[in-house]
Amino acid sequence: MKLWETGAIYENGKISPAAGASAAGSKKTIAYSILQKHNTSGDESKLKIKFDKITSHDITYVGIIQTARASGLEKFPIPYVLTNCHNSLCAVGGTINDDDHMFGLTCAQKYGGVYVPPHQAVIHQYAREMLAECGVMILGSDSHTRYGALGTMAIGEGGGELAKQLLGKTYDVNYPGVVAIYLTGSPVPGVGPQDVALAIIKEVFASGFVKNKVMEFIGPGVANLSADFRIGVDVMTTETTCLSSIWETDGKVEEWYAIHGRVGAYKELKPQNGAYYDGAIEIDLSEIRPMIAMPFHPSCAYTIEEVNKNLDDVLTDAEKRAKVSFGDKVDFNLHNKIIDGKLYVDQGIIAGCAGGGFENICAAADLLKGKNSGNGKFVLSVYPASMPVYMELMKNGAFGALIDAGAVVKTAFCGPCFGAGDTPANGAFSIRHSTRNFPNREGSKIQNGQLSSVALMDARSIAATAANKGFLTAATEFDTEFSGKKYFFDKAIYEKRVYDSKGVAHPEVEIQFGPNIKDWPAMKPLSDDLLIKIVSEIHDPVTTTDELIPSGETSSFRSNPLGLAEFTLSRRDPAYVGRAKAVRDGSDEVKAEVAATEAALAKVKPEFKGRAAAAGLGSSIFAVKPGDGSAREQAASCQKVLGGWANIANEYATKRYRSNLINWGMLPFLYKDGDKNLPFANGDYVFIPDVKKMVSEKLPTCKAYAVKADGTVNEFELSTGDLTDDERKIILAGCLINFYRG
Repeated sequence: MKLWETGAIYENGKISPAAGASAAGSKKTIAYSILQKHNTSGDESKLKIKFDKITSHDITYVGIIQTARASGLEKFPIPYVLTNCHNSLCAVGGTINDDDHMFGLTCAQKYGGVYVPPHQAVIHQYAREMLAECGVMILGSDSHTRYGALGTMAIGEGGGELAKQLLGKTYDVNYPGVVAIYLTGSPVPGVGPQDVALAIIKEVFASGFVKNKVMEFIGPGVANLSADFRIGVDVMTTETTCLSSIWETDGKVEEWYAIHGRVGAYKELKPQNGAYYDGAIEIDLSEIRPMIAMPFHPSCAYTIEEVNKNLDDVLTDAEKRAKVSFGDKVDFNLHNKIIDGKLYVDQGIIAGCAGGGFENICAAADLLKGKNSGNGKFVLSVYPASMPVYMELMKNGAFGALIDAGAVVKTAFCGPCFGAGDTPANGAFSIRHSTRNFPNREGSKIQNGQLSSVALMDARSIAATAANKGFLTAATEFDTEFSGKKYFFDKAIYEKRVYDSKGVAHPEVEIQFGPNIKDWPAMKPLSDDLLIKIVSEIHDPVTTTDELIPSGETSSFRSNPLGLAEFTLSRRDPAYVGRAKAVRDGSDEVKAEVAATEAALAKVKPEFKGRAAAAGLGSSIFAVKPGDGSAREQAASCQKVLGGWANIANEYATKRYRSNLINWGMLPFLYKDGDKNLPFANGDYVFIPDVKKMVSEKLPTCKAYAVKADGTVNEFELSTGDLTDDERKIILAGCLINFYRG
């Protein structure tokens, strides 16, 4: 794999170093043509995008629709699909799950949307099968909204951005850089899409090579991949922190649309000769070998061969990463998984938008045919990504081979991807063809002394490991004859169960509310001055949204802002909620601290006398690089309902998390001087005078004053980075809802 960091030109089907940036060449990429087609600003560098379609699942759609309703929603202006794939099997919270589903169904009826019942499909598989079209753009409230392999530019964002689309507004973003992913060669038998994806993530994540950029897949190697294989690579591009992805299209994509009864959705997409890219990654697919991403991030990737040859070193590194995440709370041990010099795995799962595709499961079935996964601790579970895929696997015998080998077959569900299903035993090690392996992502609870862990692998090598009764094995170690079964899509399955309004609203329908569905609490506009208390200080290199608001069964409270907020940072900093609520509610202790802060400031800066006590009061966290991972807006909204007014960070891991902060009226402060000698610490107060002026008058920076418990005052500088005019108005109003209410 080769990185071209200084730009590249695509000419005559080949890629070569660019002599310099080319404005004309930049307009010849696939990404440029699609983005500008959807740009309404009239400015090619400042995009205001209107999407063709949007989609959400049952963790996010209640909050989105509640936000839009509070802002004046009357009808869904574009196709909006509501799927129920996240908590459909989560047996927590009494009637909560189905109450939310009935809310979704009645909203689809009232406002003119599409409702996909539980078990029918995971969000992204339904979007691929029924929504994707070459040249269109889709916005989804899930970070893995990626349909580039089918010629659709898709972006995963927080719920606020979908609410904007429902209200006829735009998605505002600077024109992104575009990086070519230039593919050559063909994968060797036994190598699957997850292997290719993990190899890319390993190469680019730490450096941020494609951060907030578009990955454009081109080159002769594309033609050597099936549509399903491309989809499997594409969905994992989210883990590189790119903004979106797009692939050149060809006859294989045309065939894919034909199989799904949507021939008209296809058109050929190719970069023009002379297309300029801001960077490039050159990949010879024949060199990729079966991969494994060890805990606790998709970028912690090795070849399976490397792991098996260097077990002690690799496992020691994983245990060291656990220390960074968990400290001394638990004793994380992977060395105890070594049996007779080999690594033993407790669980295998093939699931969701990444692993649950037709070809992945067929390949796993081919490898396991006639074999036995054993009756020990190891167990394999398989979740097809949609009911049409399920039906075809049942018809073609793949299920028979899997079940005969000891696998358990289940229905479409995202649970194994976010911690709401198949949580392994304490201390267990799971291998999964899914999207993420962050700490606790599999559903264990560190606060209860539970910790299991996940490694990411391709379905083929998971099947090989199952065939070897739980000992880590690469699929290339088996001489498997892959059948290459043809897929037949049965649309009637959806026609019988999915509610599709065809865009027709029925305003007479009454929305069905459950007792757990609550409105957003009132939120104040930004004050002239701001006084914030630092209530959590996190020095991990990256902080994920899973740490900010845990996934799994906590999501049962997704429709109850105050109820869900009780879980904020619960696995990372359990004291956070109590500290934040004390500030929000103005406890006696906080009142005394504010008075002391006021006195300390007045002593050093007499001109501030009286201003700190009169300032808007709230809380803030500090994190080095927060926001990697999920698009879930709750990572920000939970802080806001607990009285949060800001985050302070050295940088933000993703655009989507920063957008979530802004849409909830929180200031995305940047502190440029690293985290080693911060001018403030957890428990300190920070006074930011004239913060409203800074936002409204577009000042690049502002002075801030950290006040320590001993009365010491440290002056320092904060900035917010680039903000659009609307983003400034949202922050000034206090949140998106206030902004649209006007």
